[in-house]
Amino acid sequence: MLLPLIGKVSLVTGASRGIGAATAIKLALLGSDIVVNYRSKAPRAEEIVHQIEALGRRALAVQADMTLPSEMDTMLAAVQQTFKRLDVLILNASGGLEKGKSEDYAMALNEAAQVRAAEQAAPLMAGGGRIVFVTSHWAHFYGTKPVMPDYEVVAKSKHAGEEALRKYSAELAQMGVSLVVVSGDMIEGTITPRLLERKNPGLMELRRGDATSLPTIDDFAEAIALAAWDPKIPNGHTIFVGSTD
Repeated sequence: MLLPLIGKVSLVTGASRGIGAATAIKLALLGSDIVVNYRSKAPRAEEIVHQIEALGRRALAVQADMTLPSEMDTMLAAVQQTFKRLDVLILNASGGLEKGKSEDYAMALNEAAQVRAAEQAAPLMAGGGRIVFVTSHWAHFYGTKPVMPDYEVVAKSKHAGEEALRKYSAELAQMGVSLVVVSGDMIEGTITPRLLERKNPGLMELRRGDATSLPTIDDFAEAIALAAWDPKIPNGHTIFVGSTD
């Protein structure tokens, strides 16, 4: 079977664990070489690199905090030096529930840093490529559907990031780069539901009852990987994973 991403290079932000790591492996299975971005978990990132290399793909772990433009510059310079190109950018890294962060951290990471990453990566993708923005239903539907208070800072900032990327997508399209959004319900086994569960005991069980079942990390990563390559998915399209009710 011809692998749809053979000869391609994909960069996955926040790829040292969880959804990002699973997506990186899925993309490698589809033939892509992988840049594993991480903020602080180098051993985890290197383990993902080893798994990708075991699949016969090239892989590179690069540290970069997305909120720091200089670190993003250094990462993309490493991509240029190693691979000479970039075909897929998965904007998976996000945050806002961490302790000890400033009030504007969520917006800095989930909006400003996402757009800046797309802008910085676009020259390497000139002539074709795809950017996939990973979000949640609470964020995607922010302002039209209720959001639990403990998640609102994340939902508001990720919604702002999605809207900003959609505005930038017209310029991306002129470079031959398309944007696809993948939005998920609460995902089993991820850090965000666990953090919210601590303050809201029974939250996951309640959502399971409302939605019948919740997507797994593998389900979500599969949808993100599909979004990364399928030419039938139009520019600006949103893929929903799990119930939107």
